[in-house]
Amino acid sequence: MLKMKKTAIILFAAMLLTAATGCSSTTSSTTAPAAAAEKKKEEALQTVKFSEVIRSVFYAPHYIAMEKGFFKEEGLNVDMNTAQGSDKGAAALIAGVADISLVGPETAIYIYNQKGDKTLKIFHQLTMKDGSFLLSRNKVDNFKWSDLGGKSVIGWRPGSAPQMVLNTKLTQEKVAQTDVVTNIASTAMAGAFTSGKGDYIQVFEPIASSLVKEGKAHYVASVGQDFGAFPETSYVATSDYIKKNPVIIQKFVNAVVKGRAWMQTASPDEIANALMPFFDGTPKDIIIQSVDRYMKQDTWPAVPELNAQQFDTLQKVLIDNGVLKPEQKVADINAVVDMSFVKKIGKAE
Repeated sequence: MLKMKKTAIILFAAMLLTAATGCSSTTSSTTAPAAAAEKKKEEALQTVKFSEVIRSVFYAPHYIAMEKGFFKEEGLNVDMNTAQGSDKGAAALIAGVADISLVGPETAIYIYNQKGDKTLKIFHQLTMKDGSFLLSRNKVDNFKWSDLGGKSVIGWRPGSAPQMVLNTKLTQEKVAQTDVVTNIASTAMAGAFTSGKGDYIQVFEPIASSLVKEGKAHYVASVGQDFGAFPETSYVATSDYIKKNPVIIQKFVNAVVKGRAWMQTASPDEIANALMPFFDGTPKDIIIQSVDRYMKQDTWPAVPELNAQQFDTLQKVLIDNGVLKPEQKVADINAVVDMSFVKKIGKAE
């Protein structure tokens, strides 16, 4: 009797194993085609070699477009790297190692005046304010720009947009004898400040909020908000690339616009969750704070267009800072700007 029960148990176990194997086979047979289809879809995407100037929440709409799949919706795969400087981002375009760069629009003017074989064109204006914030080592109540007189500020490299905006602001406010340190690499600025160098530091988010949260600095001003409208960061490509790949450029513009639009209706928590993969180790509350600061100063324009008035503002800042001679001023905006793709946003082909 015991032997019969044992045999029955073995047979029942065998039946269960067969059923499980059958289920596994069925699942595999249904998921395999789906996986193959997804792989084929991925392979069909057109890869765009993309270079960003630095990694900052300042460029949130771009990261959102990547994380929420808006580039893929447009049929693009964005292969992104960080150049650590607009000069390096522009050089990547000229060398052909990048198709599109997110840089300061002044780079297109510099390259144009070099009269070389290649020229750059701005096709999407991502930001319309400077993205840096001024922090102090010691707490400052009721900060005034005149407080920088006789102080040292860790700033950005000469000729970069944040450096020129700060310098112009200091000139406007008639602040004298401010020592702006411009020879520290962007990746080393925060470390230099926390080690004791400088009375103030000019940094982007999320570094600004991180330093404040850690008790290593005090927030005193938004450079962008105090300076006003300024076309700081643009998507740029060579004239040749744009001419040969107008469809890719349009898809790229469409995806970034979708990213910005999504941010307008998403909750702070949803936005932070979408950005966190691009800021490994940065706490969610810091990302939320960073986005809030940029939104409050109206960083990302609803219509990402660089118009003639903004272009004049840009060139005036360049001339005032001595990086562009008056006779080098670009008279025809169309020589370095192509807003035709922005004007097609939302229009049926």
